[in-house]
Amino acid sequence: MVLAHNLSMPLTYTEYLQLDALLALQTPRSDDLEHDETLFIITHQVYELWFKQMIHELDALREAFETNNLSVVFRCLKRILTILKVMVAQMDIIETMSPVSFNSFRERLEASSGFQSAQFREVEFILGVRNSKVFAHYPEGFPARMRLQQRLHERCVWDSFLTFLNDNGYKIPDELLDRDVTQSVTSNERVQQHLIQIYRDDPLLTQVCELLIDLDEGLQEWRYRHVKMVERTIGAKIGTGGSPGAAYLLSTLLKPVFPDMWLVRQDL
Repeated sequence: MVLAHNLSMPLTYTEYLQLDALLALQTPRSDDLEHDETLFIITHQVYELWFKQMIHELDALREAFETNNLSVVFRCLKRILTILKVMVAQMDIIETMSPVSFNSFRERLEASSGFQSAQFREVEFILGVRNSKVFAHYPEGFPARMRLQQRLHERCVWDSFLTFLNDNGYKIPDELLDRDVTQSVTSNERVQQHLIQIYRDDPLLTQVCELLIDLDEGLQEWRYRHVKMVERTIGAKIGTGGSPGAAYLLSTLLKPVFPDMWLVRQDL
């Protein structure tokens, strides 16, 4: 709920940032003895805020690729990479919580689980990781499900990047430019040939490619730190809400979102 500002008074820091509402959102379900539940809540709320900003930047990145706006491409990619570094570093904070501390309030989470983070699924969808199984976490008619359904039918970052390459003289096959966007991105030899040419002859676009692989690597690094945090907190236990916990997270490691960017390395 956004509070109305009294136009007769100067806008204050507290009003502009809606701090009263923001700082009222940390409501532990345990008693005061469970000291670390506040840390757990704040850490995850902050992650959701960073996911929101990443979605904002990724949408701008897609548009910049589609409109061949190279300066905005560089700006968005550099900002996204910096956000990912902050997200990885935040793992150090939550890892100050011991397994005993977490288990003292874990049962109060009931069916809630990080697997239900619709914004992270949006990030995946925008990057080109499309998996319709995630809809099982979101009932019909829920806003999160409707957002994901919309994302499923939108072009992803890689699709927009291929349009960008096509606009800059690297002919992309029509079947890739008009592919079924509800499917995940897969590798393509023709695209790899263009990437090899870019790395050998086009220094400016090489910088774009390197930032994209930095983005892919940064996401994998965050996944790795996430799985290690889960392992050191609950080990091999089933996650909250019945989620598969660390076992599932391990299965997502080393799966690039931009496979062609990695496959060309052996030919450069």
